[in-house]
Amino acid sequence: MALRSLDNALPIVPERPKKLAKAAVCIPKSSDLGVNDENKVPMPAAGTGDSAIDYIASDDLKPIEDPETKIQTLMEELDSKDWMKVCESLNHARGFAIHHPSFLLPILDKVMLVMVKSTNNPRSALCKVSIMASSDIFKSFGEKIVSSDAFDPLLLQLLLKASQDKKFVREEAEKALQGMVESLPPLALLNKLLVCVTHSNLRIRAKAAVSISKCVSKMGLEGMKEFGLVSLIQVAADLLNDRLPEARDAARSTVILIYEAVIQGEEQNDHDGLSPMELWQSFCCSNLTAIQAQSMTKIIPS
Repeated sequence: MALRSLDNALPIVPERPKKLAKAAVCIPKSSDLGVNDENKVPMPAAGTGDSAIDYIASDDLKPIEDPETKIQTLMEELDSKDWMKVCESLNHARGFAIHHPSFLLPILDKVMLVMVKSTNNPRSALCKVSIMASSDIFKSFGEKIVSSDAFDPLLLQLLLKASQDKKFVREEAEKALQGMVESLPPLALLNKLLVCVTHSNLRIRAKAAVSISKCVSKMGLEGMKEFGLVSLIQVAADLLNDRLPEARDAARSTVILIYEAVIQGEEQNDHDGLSPMELWQSFCCSNLTAIQAQSMTKIIPS
C-alpha cells in the first residue's frame, strides 16, 4: 500500500499558457488607399505625370510661334498614343483657334474628331482639356462648325459629360454648352438639339432640354416663327412629362418663352379683344391634345 504524502501541499497544476495579445491591425481609410472622390480632381499616382497637365484658361493661351510650321505637325501630335502629348497638342489647337483660326480651319473636322475621342476618354484630365478646346472652337468658328460631321457626336459627348458625377468635368462641360449656345446660330443649333431630346439616356435629354430653353431665349419672335411655334410647343409638351425634374423645369421655361411670343404675335393681328390667356388657350387647344393643353394653361399664371 502506497504511503500518503505527509505534507499538506496541494498538488501542483501546470499553469495554462497565457494568450498572446493580438497585434492591432490598422485598417487604412478609403482615402488612404487612393480611392478617388468623384467630385474632386484625382490625385496623381507617383510617376504618372498627371501633375504636369496644365488647365490653361483661354485668356492665358499665347499665340503659336511659327504657326505655318506648327500646323504641319499638329494632326500627327493629336494622334499620338501618349495621352499627355495629346493634352499638350489640344492646347496648341486651342491656341490656333483663338489666335490663328485660318490655319486651323482646313483641318477643323479632323481636330473635332480627335476631341470627340478625347472627351470620351476615361482619363479625366484628357477629357477636361478636350472640353476646354470645344469651348474655344465654338467661340472662334461659330456657325462654321454646325455643318461638320463631327459636331453631332461632340454635342452628344458634351451633354453626357455635363450630366456625369465628376464635378470638375461636369462644370467644364456645362460651361462649354453655355458657350455653344452663345456662339452658334440658334436656329441651326436648335435643330441639332431636338434630336438629343429623344435620346434614350434621360440625363442627355435633360441637358438637351436646358440648352433648348437657352437657345429659344435667344431667338425672339421672328426666330421662333421661322422655326415654327407649333413645333416648339409640341416639343415642350413632351418634355413636361420627362422623368427628370431638370428636363421638366427647362420645358416650363421654354413654354413661358413660347407664350410670350404667341401673345406678341397674336396681339399684332388684333384678335377681337381676346385676353392673353384666351389667346394662349386657343393656341394650345389647336395644336395639342386636350391633356397637354390643360398642362400648358397651368404653367401660365392667370
